[in-house]
Amino acid sequence: MRVPLSWLREYVDLPAEVGGREVATRLISAGLEVELVERLGADLTGPLVVGRVLAIEELTGFKKPIRYCQVDVGEANGTGEPQNIICGATNFAVGDKVVVVLPGAVLPGGFKISARKTYGHVSEGMICSSRELGVGDDHDGILVLPPEHEVGTDAITLLELLDEVLDIAVTTDRGYCLSMRGVARETATAFGLPLRDPALLDVPGAGGAGQPVRIEDEAACDRFVARTVTGVRPDARSPIWMRRRLQKSGVRPISLAVDITNYVMLEIGQPLHAYDRTRLNGTIVVRRAAAGEKLTTLDDVERTLHPEDLVIADDRGPIGLAGVMGGADTEIADAPQEARSPLAPEGTTDIVIEAAHFDAVTVARAARRHRLSTEASRRFERGVDPAAAGAAAQRAVDLLVLLAGGTAGEGVTDLGTPAAPATVELRADHPDRVAGVTYGREVVVRRLQEVGCSVSGSDVLQVTAPTWRPDLTDPNDLAEEVLRLEGYESLPSTLPKPPAGRGLTEGQRLRRRVGRALAGAGYVETLNYPFVGEKALDGLGLPQDDPRRRAVRLANPLSEEEPLLRTTLLPGLLETLRRNHGRGGHDLALFETGLVFRPTGQEPAQIRPPVTRRPTDEEVAALNAALPAQPRRVAVVLSGAREPAGWWGGERPALWADAIEAARVVAREARVELIVERDQHAPWHPGRCAALRVRRDGERRLAGHAGELHPRVVKALGLPERSCAMELDLDVLADAAGGPVVGPHVSTFPVATQDVALVVDNAVPAAEVEAALRAGAGELLESVRLFDVFTGEQLGAGRKSLAYALRFRAPDRTLTAEEATAAREAAVATAVSRTGATLRS
Repeated sequence: MRVPLSWLREYVDLPAEVGGREVATRLISAGLEVELVERLGADLTGPLVVGRVLAIEELTGFKKPIRYCQVDVGEANGTGEPQNIICGATNFAVGDKVVVVLPGAVLPGGFKISARKTYGHVSEGMICSSRELGVGDDHDGILVLPPEHEVGTDAITLLELLDEVLDIAVTTDRGYCLSMRGVARETATAFGLPLRDPALLDVPGAGGAGQPVRIEDEAACDRFVARTVTGVRPDARSPIWMRRRLQKSGVRPISLAVDITNYVMLEIGQPLHAYDRTRLNGTIVVRRAAAGEKLTTLDDVERTLHPEDLVIADDRGPIGLAGVMGGADTEIADAPQEARSPLAPEGTTDIVIEAAHFDAVTVARAARRHRLSTEASRRFERGVDPAAAGAAAQRAVDLLVLLAGGTAGEGVTDLGTPAAPATVELRADHPDRVAGVTYGREVVVRRLQEVGCSVSGSDVLQVTAPTWRPDLTDPNDLAEEVLRLEGYESLPSTLPKPPAGRGLTEGQRLRRRVGRALAGAGYVETLNYPFVGEKALDGLGLPQDDPRRRAVRLANPLSEEEPLLRTTLLPGLLETLRRNHGRGGHDLALFETGLVFRPTGQEPAQIRPPVTRRPTDEEVAALNAALPAQPRRVAVVLSGAREPAGWWGGERPALWADAIEAARVVAREARVELIVERDQHAPWHPGRCAALRVRRDGERRLAGHAGELHPRVVKALGLPERSCAMELDLDVLADAAGGPVVGPHVSTFPVATQDVALVVDNAVPAAEVEAALRAGAGELLESVRLFDVFTGEQLGAGRKSLAYALRFRAPDRTLTAEEATAAREAAVATAVSRTGATLRS
């Protein structure tokens, strides 16, 4: 909504020193979104005056029409002599009143005017078009003024070229601010000034021989006011002040009758429509459209109507799409020479004004169905004051009588009974409890009355919302009005105080620890959309019977290429890796935590509860049961160098072992120990893939996989060579963590270290050897660390040497050499028996 400040001052007596920016600041504090304060004519300086064309000399010999004009500007030039001006427009004649800019003036855009010689004559100024003055886009001809304006009159004042316009983004709950009346009310409240309500008019009651109207669908149209005006002059033109206000508000002037309906709509907020009375056939009927009916709207488009469309019709059929746009068959013909129909060859002289109140949902659906959003439909969608229909119709009638010489018809048609405004019970201290500030009953009542509510009661207030605020239906709505008018900036900043024992859940703490640990290990967190397509699953090389191919398909996906919900985090992470690698980032380490969606296919069919009530507990349970399992995962991907080159040595590329180490980092934060086993699992390389398991209640549960990606996957997805990845189920880790952490006993006695080297087959995992050493060493063993892996001819083909450092410590004494050696030998014996190892000398 564009609000000219000069128009706003007509309803609120703002101090002269108050400008648009201060008004915008106050309105923003009251909760309105003022996006811009436009200063019209800020770079315009005079002299700019009204002139009368005395003579025109047509110059020949040029490629385009050139006219040498003499224009009377009165005493504005200081001499009283006519100005000689060169002009290329041809839409004016001798005797016309035009706008003349004299030498020394500056037009919008910094265009300085001076006397100069052109086309063989000296041009002493310029005759202006609408675009040159900044009052419109018309540049095809000169702006010709009505003849009643005196020569020499200041055109800057006449055309209201200096003004400020507030551009307000009106939200859906503040439809009343799509009018000068609504914005003026907010401005008056913000400045503590009285309001002159433009809707406070003397409106005659229904009666007399007015235009016959019948409402067949009272649910969609609960009020319809019709007024008639006869004897309108078809050649009457809108006055300059009206056209300028419409232009500043972003509405193009068309003709007097149409301009009046637009003007009243902007002023009061009630959309109007004007019919040529001579082109109406019988009674006006408000009804639903019949199947197959057609209507040619004012934009000259023939539309096929839907049975849910609400239409205005007469005996011949539809003549308008209710609340959206009128029909061409009953359009107002502007002037005799511009009449668009042989039905009104002399122009429109008798007019019927419609001011109706239509259902917001019905209008909104019709506007979207026909892709026809109009100024009227936007207002009806957000809510129009049903009580203002009579005042708006009266205002339009008054203007037609005043400006077009018409005669108001004695009959007034006013049908329908709008629903009574809602009355809400509000505890007087409810806004206090919402805001955490003590306002008191007096402030609450005063603010609600400023909004337009009627208030009664003491501790419990009975609040009746005004007819222009259909959004006030709840105590919290009323509390919000008090808060915004008192000023959101006055609310104190206080931290909430949760009850003792509340805070983050263990799962939330785990996710935070995991994120910090991976970030500390050099990984960068990314957030990816949870949508995938079959192509991404094919790229991972998943078998057709892989459970990860059983995905939830979206009913209305954002992209037809990604209609599925992800069953693994890897597609999004690998796509991010590919994109960054393609843009020059070759050393990459990324991670993500998030939900995946794993349907079993056994979920019950989803129910659809009605929207007219809250779902029952049973319905909520059924809805939850229909949802797929949503485990939370963490995944990492790596490529390029894991350790960069520097003075310390060359770079080290990222390997499968780094992916496994990332899993161990996550496991340490979950306070569980990972069991690493060799495995074959897509999309990993069959020889460089590890299954990651955890122990829970004596069982080993699969938690995820890690390793190097299969070369075919790398090629299919366009990834860097030797890319690695890891994915873990955080829910499995959290479940395996068990109860609270128990701190270990720290012994003050010295440690005894024993090294052992065992030779095993290449097929024996190092983790299996380590487990055997732990099992045999007994309670004295503090830790086992693999510090060397060796292969060579002296060991034989297919053999490897694993060297471990064993640390022994007793909690209550210093171990003797014999005790440490005995524990070491027991550990070796168990490893030999379980893995077939031999002790390397």
